[in-house]
Amino acid sequence: MKSTFSKPAIPPLPAVILGMISVQAGAALAKGLFPALGPLGTVGLRIGLSALILLAAFRPRLHRLSPAQWRAIIPYGVVLGVMNMLFYFSLSRIPLGLAVTVEFSGPLAVAVFGSRKPVDLLWVVLAAVGIALITPWTGSRGVDPVGVLLAGAAGACWAAYILLGGRLSRILSGGAAVAAGMMVAALTAVPVAAVMGGFNNITSGRFVAGIGVALLSSAIPYTLEMIGLKAIPARTFGILMSLEPALAAFAGLLFLREMLTPPQWLAVALVIAASTGSTLTSRRADRTRPDTEEGWQGA
Repeated sequence: MKSTFSKPAIPPLPAVILGMISVQAGAALAKGLFPALGPLGTVGLRIGLSALILLAAFRPRLHRLSPAQWRAIIPYGVVLGVMNMLFYFSLSRIPLGLAVTVEFSGPLAVAVFGSRKPVDLLWVVLAAVGIALITPWTGSRGVDPVGVLLAGAAGACWAAYILLGGRLSRILSGGAAVAAGMMVAALTAVPVAAVMGGFNNITSGRFVAGIGVALLSSAIPYTLEMIGLKAIPARTFGILMSLEPALAAFAGLLFLREMLTPPQWLAVALVIAASTGSTLTSRRADRTRPDTEEGWQGA
């Protein structure tokens, strides 16, 4: 299938970073809808609108997709839907920075198990130290254990998303892949939200806000991430995700007035250093990466 999106204008590494910034801004906006719609209604609105936006933008020829492509799309889409539902439930119980930090255990696991060089392990350890510092594991903070467990489950889905997305991007163009995947995610999340009454309190203003959440949290970042997943190994992508806790902390400060302590600001510096180091040391390896699906599986 020919696609005008085969040669993206944005390089893969900046695309991944811009996608993460968009996700955190969208998460902060979504949290403002929780009092009216709840986490389930908010995520259902977000994913449903995202699917419509992406289908209209990329117009994938769904009827021409092969059975092999659907076998890659369906698990990818289901994981997207479940991951977002779990994350929004955790976000309703614990702060944004903490939810993202715990969820990051998934990409970090991908980075650890995919690492082949000692220097890559160094960046993973550096990121792990940063995560430990940014996590407010103190009794005075009243961390909700259920929220932490939900964020951890979302992290497991995030790890699966990285691996499934890498495979999918090798057999279907980025725009068509993310649109079809989001459609499956909507079929997973929207019926659950509707049955549970998540859409009962939707107004025109909240619907417009939902469009903003959909663009920032799903449509824009997942498209950008597919650019990155198609060009860099899953290992490198996973290590780059070390920026997520830092960006979540900044979003919490700017949009939700969540102040960080000095140790947590140190954590921001550590995870940025880990991400920068992994990018620099993996650049040469990326240029010589085998352009095959086996190359992705072995990354």
